[in-house]
Amino acid sequence: MSRFTLLLVLLVVAGTAQAQQTAIDDVDARSDPKDFAKQLGSTDPLVRQRGAEALARLAANDQRKLVEGYQLQEKNKEVRLALEWALYRMGRSEMLFRIVDELDSGRQEQAIGYLSELESPGELYPFLKRNNNAPRINAGLLKALARIGDAQTLELIKPFRESHQPYVAEAAEIAHDEIEKRLGEPAASTGTRPRSVEKP
Repeated sequence: MSRFTLLLVLLVVAGTAQAQQTAIDDVDARSDPKDFAKQLGSTDPLVRQRGAEALARLAANDQRKLVEGYQLQEKNKEVRLALEWALYRMGRSEMLFRIVDELDSGRQEQAIGYLSELESPGELYPFLKRNNNAPRINAGLLKALARIGDAQTLELIKPFRESHQPYVAEAAEIAHDEIEKRLGEPAASTGTRPRSVEKP
């Protein structure tokens, strides 16, 4: 009996820890955005960040006014970035500029993670074409494109493989290899690939 009770306690504790860790992974269309919106008022910045990321995943437009309010007053930079990502997913397209600019900060990995969730790599092309980017911004954009880029991306990143900016040529090479590897894998769905091979 005591062993069973101990096991039960361990399962509850593990379940709680896992629920906190993988809150974002558990988000799906059935999730109630209001539950995550409540997390934005937490004193724990990590809980606020996860709440914002969950709302971003849901693109919960009904919570947009609330998120805008929290974003204006948020002091924690990681949480503010998560709120900006949520607002972008809710239709505030100008927030993408802020997320891209965060690539030149200590939050580069966080920003790359969000940019890697964009539906199309084309959304990042205008930023990569800017002439005044800091090296860390270009490198960050290339890292995001390594995850979501396509055949068109390969053409766009070619010049960056010869870049003299720190880390940029290396990031471009990695992006090129990652995209080529992904394109070389058999398509998950039966698309136009097999037909194009048969053409004379």
